Amino acid sequence: MEEITTNCVLTAKDFASDQPVRWCPGCGDYAILKSMQKALVELQMPKERPVFISGIGCSSRFPYYMSSYGFHTIHGRAAAIATGVRLANPDLSVWIISGDGDSLAIGGNHLIHAIRRNLNMNLILFNNEIYGLTKGQYSPTTQRGKVTKSSPHGTIENPFLLGELALGAGSSFYARVPDTNQKLMTGVFVEAEKHKGFSLVEILQNCVIFNDNAHEEITGKENKDDNQVVLEHGKPMIFGKERNKGLVLDCLQLKVVTIGENGVTEDDLLVHDAETENPALHQMLVRMQLPHFPIATGIIRKVQTPAYDEALREQISLEKERSKFTSLNHLFLSGNVFEIKSS
Repeated sequence: MEEITTNCVLTAKDFASDQPVRWCPGCGDYAILKSMQKALVELQMPKERPVFISGIGCSSRFPYYMSSYGFHTIHGRAAAIATGVRLANPDLSVWIISGDGDSLAIGGNHLIHAIRRNLNMNLILFNNEIYGLTKGQYSPTTQRGKVTKSSPHGTIENPFLLGELALGAGSSFYARVPDTNQKLMTGVFVEAEKHKGFSLVEILQNCVIFNDNAHEEITGKENKDDNQVVLEHGKPMIFGKERNKGLVLDCLQLKVVTIGENGVTEDDLLVHDAETENPALHQMLVRMQLPHFPIATGIIRKVQTPAYDEALREQISLEKERSKFTSLNHLFLSGNVFEIKSS
């Protein structure tokens, strides 16, 4: 696709459509929308390049609010349709917008194969641990014991841990970000787009109506510094209000330590390596849970592996060079053919 170039410098408002945003007041989706618009500006992306493909759910209204290409598709099938878009037009920047129910329940099979294939596109998964659009049923990420419209006595299912599922499917890029940190979100979206391969960004998003404060222990002003560690590649895993806590590896397990106690210094802390191919430490990081560990946020894994769409295009080009046929007509009219003539 030929890009239209102008001398105009785009702003976040240029990526906002003329449609009224219809989410509940206080919904975390507003912050995600703003962060995406800022990220596209930072990427200096022309308006004709991004395309937003959504499934069904509150999050899936997203394409209406972006001044760009977009497609509101069907329940659980956004990844499959986005795959077609990516293969048909590699010049587009493809973004899948989906929720925990849309991607992990009816769309689970499409999700794991999109990750496995490592297509060069991005999935922004809004995880509010509930079905919001259909009024509060429990989802695949709802915490065990949660009382909902569809589990009046408390759900007895164990929830998916998205990071664990992603790494198990061979994810080349996985990040986790709370919807309360727009600066971090914007930066992660930028890095997701720059990554060559499938980028999965989990947003810890709040549903104020049906699952309010689901992530409060992680995102609340009084808790966030002590209850989440923001990972940065090449930097020590340090956190806490006083910036005096960190993570070390004790035998084959992670351990929280306090700088200054028992001779521990910042030099003893683990340094985050998002780019190591071995996923063992990344698995440990995504599995950390309160109250014994902080929740890992930021880019947890970012490795380079072959992208499906690039490999397919190379394969097609090679077969074109090898083929003895120069066109479809040449193929159809070759070999044992006959002509039907009217009398």
